[in-house]
Amino acid sequence: MKIGIVDLDTSHPNAWVPILQEMGHEVAAVYDGGTVHDAGKASEFAAKHGIPIVCDRLSDMPELVDAAIIHSVNWDLHVERARPFAEAGKAILIDKPMAGNAQDVRQLLAWARDGVRIVGGSALRFCEEAEAWRLARDPEDRVVAALAGCSVDDFNYGIHAYGLMLAIMGPGLASVRSAGVHIQHQVELVWRDGRKGFLSVGETAGYLPFYATIVSEREVRHIQVDPDRLYRSLLAATLPYLAGERAEIPPLGELLEAELAALAARRSLLEGGRTVALEEVSAATEPGYDGAEFAVQYRKKARGQAR
Repeated sequence: MKIGIVDLDTSHPNAWVPILQEMGHEVAAVYDGGTVHDAGKASEFAAKHGIPIVCDRLSDMPELVDAAIIHSVNWDLHVERARPFAEAGKAILIDKPMAGNAQDVRQLLAWARDGVRIVGGSALRFCEEAEAWRLARDPEDRVVAALAGCSVDDFNYGIHAYGLMLAIMGPGLASVRSAGVHIQHQVELVWRDGRKGFLSVGETAGYLPFYATIVSEREVRHIQVDPDRLYRSLLAATLPYLAGERAEIPPLGELLEAELAALAARRSLLEGGRTVALEEVSAATEPGYDGAEFAVQYRKKARGQAR
């Protein structure tokens, strides 16, 4: 495919473009909206990676590409960034978290129902370790419970723990309940068939790896994810679908269960630990996680690191 890169806010574009090129795709155009970097960043990025076109306006990009990858650190911009591609019928990959409020989730699902190919979210949803566990397990050995977690923050990074849990347990999440905060935010997730998972996310004194422990009726299995293989796993799983070459991929509604679960956990925490159904949060209209505020803090940290 010809692929367009939208926004250069995080480290992901630099890491992903060489993988895309190794996989045989052409990175044909780049656009940066200036959320984190100053003017000129897109031209510098294009020169580094051999990208022929720098778009001054996002609206110029859809006619140049088959698919767009959206890397905006402000997740509240994702729908705005995706809109010109969705309206042009182009495929879209949205970096994590895909959306920070239910209204944006509903818009993405509406485009998908109209036939636009959209995927994205945490790379943990496609990690090799969870896939290997699923392929090796005895389907008659029922899962009793699972625990997953990571550090850094509740949503931008915490979404990885939700993605890993869904990779292990599968779709069908029914409700979420905050168990409160003890250093990290602890969250209980319940599936429609009664299975339960538990997450621990948020800032810690040191960096914690992506991990999960799965308890079944016959064994206890611990998974610690190798971060060096995550990007390639995500791109290998999603790009054939975006190119129309593969249909075997979780539908967007299943992928977005991670974001909806995080939104439900936020609401439950704010409301004293009330159990929140995913259906309830799916229909919500209130603000969710504030992408613009997160982007302001992200830019400050990026500038501090640069100095």
